[in-house]
Amino acid sequence: MKTIGQLAKQVGLSRGTLLHYDKIGLLTPSARTESNYRAYSTQDMRRLEQIMIYREAGLPLEQITELLNKPKNDSASILIERLDKINHEISKLRQQQQTILSLVGNENFSQNTRSMNKAQWVSLLKSAGWSNEDMGRWHAVFERDYPEAHQDFLESLGIDSHEIKAIRSIPID
Repeated sequence: MKTIGQLAKQVGLSRGTLLHYDKIGLLTPSARTESNYRAYSTQDMRRLEQIMIYREAGLPLEQITELLNKPKNDSASILIERLDKINHEISKLRQQQQTILSLVGNENFSQNTRSMNKAQWVSLLKSAGWSNEDMGRWHAVFERDYPEAHQDFLESLGIDSHEIKAIRSIPID
């Protein structure tokens, strides 16, 4: 059994955070000492580890409570919903990144953004010896096997929606 201070120190959270978790019923200690101090068991620590993983995934405390109180196989829907939200946020951020790059218009700046545009990508593939046909086959397989990721990738290059539609419709030879 660990005290609240010991547990807080062990996991790198504040005592106040653990008190809040107790107050909202997310992590209630298994026992109390004779002096009425909170005492956390190994099982409580495992629950806290799960809470911390879910927090790292960006889930709000209400959803974490719901997840921890559901059977394991029922929790997938909440996690998939979070993943969909993250994918949407990433897409919006890529669009913002491309807009800023176009506004700045400085090639030297774009090299430091961890982003590539279509011209850079095509140049890289041609430097590696790829023909237009090779690139077409690659896109077709990418689309067949991972259509959502393919869409995200094309958007990340700053390609407009009409060209993305054309690229995604390339048939497999």
